[in-house]
Amino acid sequence: QVRLVESGGGLVQAGGSLRLSCAASGIIFSAAALGWYRQTPGKQRDVVAVITAGGITNYADSVRGRFTISRDNAKRTIYLQMNSLKPEDTAVYYCNYRPVGNDYWGQGTQVTVSS
Repeated sequence: QVRLVESGGGLVQAGGSLRLSCAASGIIFSAAALGWYRQTPGKQRDVVAVITAGGITNYADSVRGRFTISRDNAKRTIYLQMNSLKPEDTAVYYCNYRPVGNDYWGQGTQVTVSS
């Protein structure tokens, strides 16, 4: 059974930092590409960053240079280091695993950036 559990969200002032974690189970983690998405009320869920099994990363333009996605295969965990946070980064952040024919999500973690 695939399970993704996010943690690390919270309230932070603009300009601050947070680090999100996503612990995965039920998958061959070292072979998995995973990603972070975010969603605000009434809007679609948008990709923030993705990381391949080999560690290649890609970012949404809105976060490139401020956010860093990484993985620790030994801990079966991916991270999202978020620096220079802005109020527009406020959202629920979700971890995603999308093998062919399936789509798995964590429960989400709220990030709120105050101005």
